[in-house]
Amino acid sequence: MKRILFCLAFSILILACKNAEKQQIENAQPIIINPKLDFKPNIVWIVAEDLSPYIPAFGDSTIVTPSLNKLAAEGVCYDNFFSPHPVCAPARSSIITGMYANSIGASHMRTGPWFSDTVSEEVINNYASKPAESINYEAVPPEEVKMFTEYLRTTGYYCTNNKKEDYQFRKTMTAWDESSDAAHWRNRPRNTPFFSVFNIEVTHESRIWSKANDSLWVDKYLEVSVPPYLPNTEVGKKDVRRMYSNILEMDNKVGQILEALKSDGLLDSTIVVWYTDHGGPLPRQKRVLYDSGLKVPMIIRFPNGEFYGHRDNRIISFIDLAPTTLSLAGIEPPHYMEGKAFLGEYMRNNEPEYAFGAADRFDEFTDHMRSVRDKRFKYIRNYELDKPVYSDVAYRKQMPIMQELLRLKEQNLLTPEQTLWFAHPKQKEELYDLENDPHELNNLAQNPEFQEQLEKMRRACTDWIEHIDDTGLQPEKELIESFWPNQQQPLTAAPELEFADGLLHISCATDGASIGYRFESDAPWKIYNGPIPVRSDQKIEIVAHRIGFKRSETIGFTP
Repeated sequence: MKRILFCLAFSILILACKNAEKQQIENAQPIIINPKLDFKPNIVWIVAEDLSPYIPAFGDSTIVTPSLNKLAAEGVCYDNFFSPHPVCAPARSSIITGMYANSIGASHMRTGPWFSDTVSEEVINNYASKPAESINYEAVPPEEVKMFTEYLRTTGYYCTNNKKEDYQFRKTMTAWDESSDAAHWRNRPRNTPFFSVFNIEVTHESRIWSKANDSLWVDKYLEVSVPPYLPNTEVGKKDVRRMYSNILEMDNKVGQILEALKSDGLLDSTIVVWYTDHGGPLPRQKRVLYDSGLKVPMIIRFPNGEFYGHRDNRIISFIDLAPTTLSLAGIEPPHYMEGKAFLGEYMRNNEPEYAFGAADRFDEFTDHMRSVRDKRFKYIRNYELDKPVYSDVAYRKQMPIMQELLRLKEQNLLTPEQTLWFAHPKQKEELYDLENDPHELNNLAQNPEFQEQLEKMRRACTDWIEHIDDTGLQPEKELIESFWPNQQQPLTAAPELEFADGLLHISCATDGASIGYRFESDAPWKIYNGPIPVRSDQKIEIVAHRIGFKRSETIGFTP
């Protein structure tokens, strides 16, 4: 009896200690995570494609990711990081501009094959996924909007991109020192700070089927957990295993980049940012406004060892990446950016309550949706109620697990959870309690207990749409006409030159145009921001380009 009483008393004591510890954590002031740097840091982004938080650092213990585990142990994990768009090109337009894609007319996936600066006219004219009612076009953001790397280059950073672009418009020639397979910080002038992006494509959705017959980086009988909205069959498990295999292959590539920084003696002078470009590769992940399409992992390693092993639960959006990178480099972000710096010298004073999301066209299907997410609840507003929740995108149907899902649907063998994705007609509003329903399967929009929360998030959604002057909700034909009148792309005006006292003054009549110049025809374009000294024996090339416009003709000048 005494032993029973002792055990009971000990259990009560343990429970009391745990409750006290929990209360202490809840009452504690949050740690302000912001590095104190007395030098201009190098900055490296390592970007994986199409990946939700399926790694140990974010709670998934299915596999071990040595490189990312180490990065997380030495850095900060961000637990509430969101893409504003659940698919590649719109998400990347937000990243490179610090603006919502549906604010700058870039939310339709995709406006054309703007994967690189050298894409041929033949490819443009025959681009497979252009919508039947549309044309290939480039989004034309407001005149003040720049690719944020121009601000870095202007202050002396060497900027490289290896190599994906895909911004919904062709890059300005002044955006990068290098953008290619060979782009690397190692090509920079000596003692120059750098910003380098490395895109790892092996986790892309297409690799689920294109690598289906490759050897696996995981055991072929690996036990995997299949989300309840997907088929828990051998076909389904095989594709989930392939996803984890691709994650391990990506992790290996991350390790190679980190090792290169270490071998170059740069790891402790470089801020390393690893994140993914939107949600996961499986069906009902990419292209949806559920967390499976928008919530992504991010890890940042700071050079001075501060905040090792910490977690940050602030709400952060892709639109915050551009101003934050500028802020870390000591550059004040331009006021037009809709994102705000969450780190650095110009870190925001107030934390946002919400992350916003938008979905419009995906290849051949248009279905307008908007979302609002706080730390617990998700609100989704659907505009085209006559369409099913599921969009029958041809590209995705190449995936075996998608084919399996459609087969089960045809045979009326779907589970109730799987059936939800095919609901028709869909509800005007959706509300989910992510704390108790992480897969967003139980719509609370009609539940009387949650009407106050619904109204609050409904109002936040409306206010956001009005605030950014949402371009994605207008017919795409009208949007194109506003960008390219009569379906003709506007042309950036040719640079105008004035030479006096050995200095070349350059201007352009096109508002918002970037002006580039170079003395050697194979050199990166430098950004013009003031008169250039030119000797009598030098020849200089000049070009101008506003985002979404055709580049101007290139002008040569010799004094």
